[in-house]
Amino acid sequence: MVMGQLDRVHDRIAGRFRRSEPRGRAREYVSGLVAGLERKNGWTLAEQSGEVSPDGMQRLLRWADWDIDGVRDDVRDYVVEHLGEPGGV
Repeated sequence: MVMGQLDRVHDRIAGRFRRSEPRGRAREYVSGLVAGLERKNGWTLAEQSGEVSPDGMQRLLRWADWDIDGVRDDVRDYVVEHLGEPGGV
């Protein structure tokens, strides 16, 4: 995913996060997921984003206040709009 696409996805989901810290960390999380990392786990995603431990990423996924269903729907809609094919299933 090129940086412009990542920015567009983040712009779409940003409103689903109530606070700026989880919003920014979500961008770093997604960036790590699409990065060419050999392994993707809490440690590698945290290191990719410049953090020294996975605590922040784990906090995002476990405790942060965000609309999980809304993010899912937004990402699905983005994928269908930009990566899907008209005749695809």
